[in-house]
Amino acid sequence: MMDLSGAHLEAFLEMMSAERGAAANTLLSYERDLTDLREFLGKKQTLVLAQSNDLSGYLAHLGRQGFAASSQARRLSAMRQFYKFLYAEGLRGDDPTAILDAPKKGRSLPKTLSEDHVGKLLAQAASEAEDPSPGRLSRLRMLALLELLYATGMRVSELVSLPARVLDQEGRFLMIKGKGNKERLVPLSRAAIEAMRVYGAAKTEAAARQKEKTEESPWLFPSSGKDGFLPRQVFARDLKDLAIRAGLPPSAISPHVLRHAFASHLLANGADLRVVQELLGHSDISTTQIYTHVLEERLRELVETHHPLAKQAKNRD
Repeated sequence: MMDLSGAHLEAFLEMMSAERGAAANTLLSYERDLTDLREFLGKKQTLVLAQSNDLSGYLAHLGRQGFAASSQARRLSAMRQFYKFLYAEGLRGDDPTAILDAPKKGRSLPKTLSEDHVGKLLAQAASEAEDPSPGRLSRLRMLALLELLYATGMRVSELVSLPARVLDQEGRFLMIKGKGNKERLVPLSRAAIEAMRVYGAAKTEAAARQKEKTEESPWLFPSSGKDGFLPRQVFARDLKDLAIRAGLPPSAISPHVLRHAFASHLLANGADLRVVQELLGHSDISTTQIYTHVLEERLRELVETHHPLAKQAKNRD
């Protein structure tokens, strides 16, 4: 049978240009992707007559070649457009891409920080908080925010909207109201408790010095904004500025990254995944399982360090 794939491919590209207004780069991309498919099929099958198993075989081939899921999905999109065109034009009686599933994108690992980097960030904040010059209250606030975030793994929205009454509670646990108004209990580190105490005292002292008596804010981290508490964007901005002063790349640091660091460091030091799930306020364990790469690395190190066969192999080396 004569292979008319080239002519049909050309007709497809003309249609995409004339009727869909596809840009030149898009047309080149379609042509390149479909030509690659045609070369994969070779003499066994023509581009026009390819079946679903031929196309799924091509996607599997791309996977073996190391193509990312996003690149495979783009190739599949080109195939879908082409075979829909053939079907619409009556050039074939079915669409072989109809039953093909898009390649699953691997869930990216969350950005996190090493314990050393978190230590540098906290040390910088603590050093600045000791400076008695004007603006100390904001520096004490930053230290309290950081210590609380790293001690509890709170969502930034939960952190900035903490009520002022948490300063009156005793003990090493904090009750947090999270998504869906669900409450959870999280432990506080001694450093977080002390940072809160010093910040709270400075906050009370600053309020007492004000000449005009204003209504006391119900928030731990008050702000003049519409919500009444510190905007998360302001905290994120100030955190990046602190990172720069600590000699750390600001692009790698955000409140959410510190939440990830909290979870990753707990797991790396032996915490159970279910415990971390509770502390983070995840309703589903599958959400917490994004951190299992930390567990896998720790288990690999344990095996390599303690398994007798691993020791023997190391000694042979």
